[in-house]
Amino acid sequence: MLIKVPSASDCKESDVTPESFYLSRRAVLGASLATLAVGSVPGWARAADMARYADVEASRAPGWLADKLAATQWGAVTVKDEAITPFKDATHYNNFYEFGADKGDPAQNAGALKTEPWSVVVDGEVDKPGRYALEDFMKPYQLEERIYRLRCVEAWSMVIPWIGFPISALLKQVEPTSKARFIRFETLQDPKSMPGQRSGFALIDWPYVEGLRLDEAMNPLAILAVGMYGRELANQNGAPLRLVVPWKYGFKSVKSIVRISLVSEQPKTTWQSIASDEYGFYANVNPTVDHPRWTQARERRLPSGLFSPNVRETQMFNGYSEQVASLYTGLDLRKNY
Repeated sequence: MLIKVPSASDCKESDVTPESFYLSRRAVLGASLATLAVGSVPGWARAADMARYADVEASRAPGWLADKLAATQWGAVTVKDEAITPFKDATHYNNFYEFGADKGDPAQNAGALKTEPWSVVVDGEVDKPGRYALEDFMKPYQLEERIYRLRCVEAWSMVIPWIGFPISALLKQVEPTSKARFIRFETLQDPKSMPGQRSGFALIDWPYVEGLRLDEAMNPLAILAVGMYGRELANQNGAPLRLVVPWKYGFKSVKSIVRISLVSEQPKTTWQSIASDEYGFYANVNPTVDHPRWTQARERRLPSGLFSPNVRETQMFNGYSEQVASLYTGLDLRKNY
């Protein structure tokens, strides 16, 4: 399926981002926590394409993913006139509290995560529940490259080329019942490989949980991703399977998913449980609704330096208003933040 992003969503091949200060949630945690092709060698980016993602670390994808990469629809969704964030920034400036609270902790600690074998449970209000090996879970789906903006609630942002498939395709496969109104996503809980889950100071009640309304999940922009930058996901970016909902703050895009449940009631999500006055269920990017401790009217596009900050105005719904605003007709977005 080819999805063309309208001009209002268009994002510049010269606007890239480093890092400087960041507005983080560690106060809460601390108090208690244009086309890419695949070459003849499976899983490796072809040398001719490295100019696009120049700093991508070479890697070999699992066999099932290498086969799918060969048939990926590259550039299915793009952002116009915006630079893709360098791979090093995207993989070394992360929030993944299972591996630590600092931005560099995930890249430093996620190497211990074993992503093979991996299984995904689909349960709840579906006619076809089951536990699936990841390679079997992925069999029905055509992969697409989706270049999306990523906006963190901490007021920094990136542009990431994800590889994945629409959640709507999954829902078609598992057949939600008439009682299904929400989707609950759950991250791996494995303290042995995830040192952040062993930390005594974190307030997070593991596993990490996120959720979407069913109609949000059905929107064509919402995807499950298994790759980025023409290769498989890096562990610190949520390997081997993560959610990507580009019109919402990044904490909604739960990583390293092991369970997907269709439910009738709105799930209690992790950050909402920790600080409901700061992190609501919807978490739509909204420049008019500030975080209690900082403004959301502007964002720092990475890479960005302390003495040369790459600051820009925040767009409503992260620039995807034309695609998603209708989902919230009649909903008070200041109350339902």
